[in-house]
Amino acid sequence: MNELAKRFKGVFTALVTPFRDGAIDFAAFDALVERQLSAGVAGLVPVGTTGEAATLSDEEADELIARTVRLAGGRALVMAGAGANDTLKTVDKVKRAEKAGADALLIVTPYYNKPTQDGLIAHYGAAAEAAGLPIMLYSVPGRCAVEIAPETCATLMEKHSNIVAIKEAGGDAGRVTRLRKACGEGLIVHSGDDGLTLPFLSLGAVGVTSVVANIAPREMVRMVEAWQKGEAAKALALNDMIAELTDAMFIESNPGPVKAALALSNLSGPEMRLPLLPVSRDNREKLADVLGRFTSAATAFQEMR
Repeated sequence: MNELAKRFKGVFTALVTPFRDGAIDFAAFDALVERQLSAGVAGLVPVGTTGEAATLSDEEADELIARTVRLAGGRALVMAGAGANDTLKTVDKVKRAEKAGADALLIVTPYYNKPTQDGLIAHYGAAAEAAGLPIMLYSVPGRCAVEIAPETCATLMEKHSNIVAIKEAGGDAGRVTRLRKACGEGLIVHSGDDGLTLPFLSLGAVGVTSVVANIAPREMVRMVEAWQKGEAAKALALNDMIAELTDAMFIESNPGPVKAALALSNLSGPEMRLPLLPVSRDNREKLADVLGRFTSAATAFQEMR
């Protein structure tokens, strides 16, 4: 594994953006970031889908990225969300994230527009030329209605040396093999689906960009590290322990459930920005039950070690 790939190895947490009375709750954000760092995550991802990037102003996004960089202090790689469905806006976001001190960029496929693969090549090419930071492509067809073809990924890597990775969130573990065959061993792959982390790792991915790590950072880190150390049985046991919580994180649109779980854990509030709303009362109760079982299992697991 080359030095660049090593920087992307492990658990990257897709950070939520806590709100209070419509404004960002920076005190809660800082505490959440410190909790992640204490758990040993390898990366922090502010201003992504889980961070409700689509509802943030440019100034809010800048502050969140800069704040994450300051808090991380080199202890974790900061990969800032910098995508939009307008190429000019994406280029602006790329430049702003670089100015704010980000180490790398996560750029989602343009949503709503449904560009062709040639359109994706032109879009990502413009973003890559706007900054020198390493770029992780983000393919999430369930939200964006377009998937990055393996051949498109290969073309982008050939044309732009700073396009080095992909976050694959299409729910198909087989894509890891197809992407690696098309792009070669130089491609860095992250699972974008928490529940597929172990299958992705087994097929050559090096890490996960995780939603559930907001709640269970230590357990996610231990699971991935166990797999990477060849401790498959331990990794599987941790996966089994986390699985129900992982499924619950998507009982409604992300990040509603994870924000509800954080609120139930007294770590931050459940507030969302429209058009998203906090989870329903019924689902909040289901989450409380799941969270209770997870907490008990995590405590028992720790005592067994």
